Amino acid sequence: MDIREIAKRAKVSTATVSRAINRVPTVDPRLAKRVWKVVEEVGYYPNTQARALVSGKTRIFGLIVSEITNPFFPEIVQSFENIAVLHNYEILLTSTVHDPKRMELSVRRMIERRVEGVAVLTFGMEDSLLEHLRFRSVPLVFVDVGPRVPRVSNIRINYQHGIRQAVQHLAALRHEKIAFITGPLTLNSARARKYAFEESMHEIGMKAATEWIIEGDHTMEGGMKALAQLASLKSRPTAVMCSNDMTAVGVMREAFEFGITIPKDLSVVGFDDVRLAQFMIPPLTTVQMSQTELAKLAFKALLTEVERDTPAPNGTEDVLQTDLILRKSTALAPTSTEI
Repeated sequence: MDIREIAKRAKVSTATVSRAINRVPTVDPRLAKRVWKVVEEVGYYPNTQARALVSGKTRIFGLIVSEITNPFFPEIVQSFENIAVLHNYEILLTSTVHDPKRMELSVRRMIERRVEGVAVLTFGMEDSLLEHLRFRSVPLVFVDVGPRVPRVSNIRINYQHGIRQAVQHLAALRHEKIAFITGPLTLNSARARKYAFEESMHEIGMKAATEWIIEGDHTMEGGMKALAQLASLKSRPTAVMCSNDMTAVGVMREAFEFGITIPKDLSVVGFDDVRLAQFMIPPLTTVQMSQTELAKLAFKALLTEVERDTPAPNGTEDVLQTDLILRKSTALAPTSTEI
């Protein structure tokens, strides 16, 4: 079964079949409907590889994420794929697990598959990717670190807005001893969140003690270790902000082992707002960075760049807002300084 047979059965030209299958908007809707009726009746599937050879377009976007086991990333992948399907695109997905060698192999695979664009939503390790892909004129989307050059789009996260809301929320609850558990400080995003926290504290005339700022690794295990470290201090914080929700989950888990009641003894705030956050006991107060909106911005930036006749000379930029989501893991500071 080929398009000639489809054309014969639908009583249209092969060119009309080709345009209908490729969803060219100028095709007469009545003719397109006839074509798709025959396609569905006979179970025809176009040869995408052959079509790519003829058109020079694969209709494949690459999507690179850090770690698929982190609940933050599957929600991005699902949203990105949903939008891709609506636009008749496929996605080639890879997870780097923070391994530079794996990152390099992922890039090679995407180049070999002739992807039309790549969304790099890794929150780290982007420099090597830029060098591999940029000179091939492959449209790229980065988070926070995209340079102002042609074919590169940057999604800037406004970390400050949501983190400022969180700090002010804790201050309103009379917390004066607020700790912060960072992500790996090798990552630009982790450093940006730490800076946003310190700036927000400075704005309200407060400063976190050095021992209350602990470097974590964005995992539950890292959160558990950080809470144990805070609990061993002579002067303990009454509230803990975390650089991501998985760290906050680890903090809450370890607090249980120490007999620390949340939020009565210790208020906890996360960052990301993964679905798991609302099902914690108590439900986690967190700074929302919408995964769905991030995926939408990334796909839109790639699609816009692919369809452009001439690339924007300085690339493009979008801003993703963050906002505090209040739940039950924060409360008035205890009168005692002990947690």
